[in-house]
Amino acid sequence: MDARIENITVSLLQAPLIQPFRIAIGEHHHLKNLLVRLKLTNGTVGYGEAAIATHITGETIAQTQENLLIAAKGLQGQGAADYLRISNWLHDSFPLNKAAVAALEMALLDALTRQMNIPLWKMFGPKPHRLKTDITIVIGSLEETQANTKEFYRRGFRSFKVKIGRDMDLDFKRVAAVAKLAPKSPIILDANQAYSDKQTLTFLKSLDKARIPVALIEQPVLKSDSEGLKRVTRLSKIPVCADESASSISDVMGLIRNKAVDAVNIKLMKTGLLHAFEIARLARANNLKVMIGGMMESNLAMTAAAHLAAALGYFDFIDLDTPFFIKGAVARNPYLTHSGIYDLTKVKAGIGIKLLSS
Repeated sequence: MDARIENITVSLLQAPLIQPFRIAIGEHHHLKNLLVRLKLTNGTVGYGEAAIATHITGETIAQTQENLLIAAKGLQGQGAADYLRISNWLHDSFPLNKAAVAALEMALLDALTRQMNIPLWKMFGPKPHRLKTDITIVIGSLEETQANTKEFYRRGFRSFKVKIGRDMDLDFKRVAAVAKLAPKSPIILDANQAYSDKQTLTFLKSLDKARIPVALIEQPVLKSDSEGLKRVTRLSKIPVCADESASSISDVMGLIRNKAVDAVNIKLMKTGLLHAFEIARLARANNLKVMIGGMMESNLAMTAAAHLAAALGYFDFIDLDTPFFIKGAVARNPYLTHSGIYDLTKVKAGIGIKLLSS
């Protein structure tokens, strides 16, 4: 008899950060997510994580926890192999709470692949490619930017994502500092919707004039400003990536139709695991570059995203670095090195992260 979902429990997943994770529209001072534990009738257990970024998505811990408990009742007794139908039900039931959808899909597929005795990546591709993540330089003073860049470069990071959007003059100095202290390292700029199209183009022009190379700029304008996003893409020499503007399959279809961007950032917490898979294939088929990213997530959700990216093997940008901002997190991940390399070849079954303390 096929294994069915016996029960689902939800608990807090908390940890201190090594420094505040500041972006243009908000910040995290500690990790405070939800851990989902899903048990099958054959005793197999899977884990999922709901990463809550209220300042980005509007989701809350309380709302997500309530929805997870509602879903737990609805999923009890459902066959684990019916994961596609379950995914559709979750998306229909919680359209405004995709972190809950992501956590439940993650836990279900973790349990299912553990039961099958295969690593999660085998749900998406024939072999796992090695990934090397960038590292984020959060918004802060010029001195903080310099110190963080020096430290991460010393550790072996060779791709940097610089958060910008609160002070354009300071942003310029910070980007210039990263370029100087991390020579020949690709630099991604992430404004998190903070600039207008005019401000973005002015800022990029100033960087170009100073001969500061930039590989990509991510979500420069408000997600509601589709025309502004399209204008930046049309007029900028630097490729433009959608993040908040690419939060669903339909969003990405619209971006493709309007030729609005050059790339999309795919995050499990925006779309769930299975829709992330579909978005990656859709974007790739339509000549968009793809980034794999995340919210403030522990090793559990980050490694789940790494399974997807490693299996597909064609992600242009890897942004799975949040474990490096969580105290003690890296030591609990046997597949992530000190310098940001994910190697999933040794995962025997499931995501490979058995349990996180809550």
